[in-house]
Order: sequence, then C-alpha cells, then structure tokens
Amino acid sequence: MRAVVLVGGHGTRLRPLTNDVPKAMLPIGGVPMIERMVSHLAGHGITEVVLSMGFLPDAFAEGYPDGTCAGIPLHYAVEPEPLDTAGAIAFAATHAGIDADSHDSFLVQNGDVLTNLDIDALVAAHLTVGAEGTIALTAVDDPSRYGVVPTDSSGKVLGFVEKPAPGQAPTNLVNAGTYVLEPSVLGRITAGVRVSVERQVFPAMAADGTLYAHLSEASWIDAGTPTTYLQANLETLADPTSSVVDESAQVAPGAAVERSVVLAGASIGENAVVKDSIIGPGAIVGASAHVTAHCVLGAGAVVADGESLTGQCRPEVA
Repeated sequence: MRAVVLVGGHGTRLRPLTNDVPKAMLPIGGVPMIERMVSHLAGHGITEVVLSMGFLPDAFAEGYPDGTCAGIPLHYAVEPEPLDTAGAIAFAATHAGIDADSHDSFLVQNGDVLTNLDIDALVAAHLTVGAEGTIALTAVDDPSRYGVVPTDSSGKVLGFVEKPAPGQAPTNLVNAGTYVLEPSVLGRITAGVRVSVERQVFPAMAADGTLYAHLSEASWIDAGTPTTYLQANLETLADPTSSVVDESAQVAPGAAVERSVVLAGASIGENAVVKDSIIGPGAIVGASAHVTAHCVLGAGAVVADGESLTGQCRPEVA
C-alpha cells in the first residue's frame, strides 16, 4: 500500500521555528518529524510514501538525497499553488499514478501527526465494511480545535464538524489525521482548485453513507503547535522532566535547562535559565538570561546577557 503524507503547509502555528524550515523537517528527539512518521508507516507495510509538498520543498530532497527515508522510497509531488487538503491529496496521488479508476486503497496522513496507530487494524476495518473512506479517530479533552466526527454504532460517520465552538461539539471523538481512502474519492475532488477534505469531501461522503471511522486508543499528538512540539520532544525521553539538547548545542557551566528543547548550534550562556521553552537552531541565550514559560526562539535569535523573556516568541510572530 502507498501513503500520501501532507507536508506542504507553511506551519504557521509553529512560527518562528518554521520561518525557514518545513514543519515536518523539525526534529523530534533528534530525528526529523517526517522520518519518525515514515518509519512507523514502514512498520505497517507501506511500500512508498508520496510527499505532497508546497512550502520549501527542497528541504526534503536535501534531507534525503537518495530519495529514501527510513528505507522507504519517497515520491515528491510539489503543488504549483496551494490546493488545500483535498486538492493536495488528489494532486499528490495523481502525480504518483493513483487515479480514480485504479483499484488500490491508499493511506493519507497529516504531516504533523505522531502516533503508534495500528494501521493494519485501520485498513482491516476499512475493508471489512467496504467503505469509500475510513478515518482514524481519537478522544480528546477539547474537541473544539479539531474535526469532530459523530458516528453510529456500526462506525458509519453521521457528519463531520470542523472545529466546533467550545461546548458545542456532539462528541469528543476527533479526526486523528490518518485515513484509508479508495481511489474513487479522487473523483470527488475537482483538479487544480482549492478543495478541503474536512469541510467539503468528508461531509459529502458522510451524506452518501460511504465514510466510516475507526476508534483507536493509540498514542497520538498533533505536533503542530509550540506546546505540542515541546511535548512530543519530551515524550522521547525516559525522564520527561529533562530536556532534549542537540549534541551540537552548547550549554555553559552553571546554566539550567529544564523541560526544554535546544536545537542544533544553539548556545546557552553561563548561569542562564531556560525552562519550558524551545531554543531554535543557532539561537543564543546570554549569560544570566532567563527564558521561561513557553518561549520560542527562532533560528539565530538572541537573548542578551541578563535579559528576561517570558512566554514570548523571538522574532515576534505577526
């Protein structure tokens, strides 16, 4: 089975970390996010990954110059212009030779999803009911940030509510960003125009009774915000109260780094304090400076000696 992974977005929620690098190329515990995803897919029989790209596509070819990732061949599909989620799926699938008349189911995954989802079980559920599409679901505390998916007892999707107002969600089961689709879904997507899978294609499939869901209790994190990106990194550690510090970063004597991520080439000065924050590549935290409470320093950002930064981004995000 082939998989389309959506990595074309600008990663605006993760700025300034994503000003100069695609979100999926950011490291999680020292390994690029895309590599963690592809490695998981490879363990469930995926034989080729089609990357649907848009923003800074060359970063992927530079990161994987032999055209493979985690031992799996990569197929690059670069959108000529942003086509939204469904448009991106259709463009990438068609670019890789998957069309509406073919007969092979394929997988789709959002490029910021880190999960140990049992993909074999998802595919089996899809084939058992003869669905046109099957969405992996996960339960969350606050469904207002996600696509909410009410179902009947058989798993048939009754509707698709994208980011409902707080307190208005019909369920706490949300779209976990991994789908199995039949090629016929591509026939629902007008080529070359912006089409949303969440707001247009899935609601239409639900209305036709061809969309099903599969609830999973697998670990799952949308690593697309500073808070969840930090969480995803810390979860790679045996001690999640510790920090992820790149081997090329420098932490001076007397500096305290707690529950934080310090990326390649960054420098933490003497007696500086970094807590619950992300220090981007090449960023500098001066001596006796304090960077706390979910600060995010972009590439090359500087916090001067003795300066205190609390809950801020540098450079500032518009």
